[in-house]
Amino acid sequence: MMNDFTSNFWPYFISVITIGGIVGCLALLFGTSKVQQMSETDNTTGHIYDEDIVEMNNPLPRWWMYLFVLTCVFGIVYLIIYPGLGNYKGVLQWTEVGQYEHEVAETNKRLAPIYAKFTAMKIEDVAHDAKAMAIGERLFMNNCSQCHGSDAHGSKGFPNLTDHDWLHGGSPEKIKETITLGRHGMMPPMQAAVGDQDDVKNVANYVLSLSNSKHDAARAKLGKEKFAVCAACHGADGKGNQDIGSANLTDNIWLHGFGEAAIIERINLGKENIMPAQGGRLTPEQIHVLAAYVWSFSNVTNSQKSDDLTDNVESSD
Repeated sequence: MMNDFTSNFWPYFISVITIGGIVGCLALLFGTSKVQQMSETDNTTGHIYDEDIVEMNNPLPRWWMYLFVLTCVFGIVYLIIYPGLGNYKGVLQWTEVGQYEHEVAETNKRLAPIYAKFTAMKIEDVAHDAKAMAIGERLFMNNCSQCHGSDAHGSKGFPNLTDHDWLHGGSPEKIKETITLGRHGMMPPMQAAVGDQDDVKNVANYVLSLSNSKHDAARAKLGKEKFAVCAACHGADGKGNQDIGSANLTDNIWLHGFGEAAIIERINLGKENIMPAQGGRLTPEQIHVLAAYVWSFSNVTNSQKSDDLTDNVESSD
């Protein structure tokens, strides 16, 4: 958009070039139309190509001239109505964002009757409705699969939504809250608080011991005392705290990589993760259906989904 310019020079420059181009074209057309033609006996420009091809000096067809003028007039009217001249916003005040928001609002208005039925239902019940899950699947593919994967299994740094491991809780209400408001998780660098790198390695092995993963028992024993600085968030037992989104270190599920080296890196450097809020992009009704779809990953089995689909087909008949 033109209002992205940081200097007043460029809006004026664009305006002058645009208007100058239109006026120049009209002036050229008008000027050439006044040029006197040759006599009827000659009617050539005097240019000869390839020895016998003579350039004639016939006037432009009237229909072509009128069409050219109409094109220029159309361009002028367009620039008056719509933005195109520097920072000038046009008579209609049209913007790409405004057009997008209008189209989204119109689409949501048309879809409102479809969502009305599901909004009145509990999320657990919506998760057993085949039609709602078909809508939820499309919402997930368009808005969530880029990070969590089309199968919702996630990847390094992006949570798996099909298990029962939830940083902030996996209840329908919490899932809906997470989708609406987003999440901002941060583990600060803890190396300074833990001690030197030998201490960091000891703590890393103690963390591995919490999930009975392969570790150095001697180092884990030494790291238990130093783990106290981590217990403020992860708890003395290492099971985390969903109220603040701290990870459970005892379940052998690792969001940012597994093993001694990965844990040492997290202690030294910390980690920040952001899930963007969807409340500004999706309507509450859409979020309700999407939350049910996400909840179904870890709470509705494939056989139950198949039964729900069969029941839905039979009820339609």
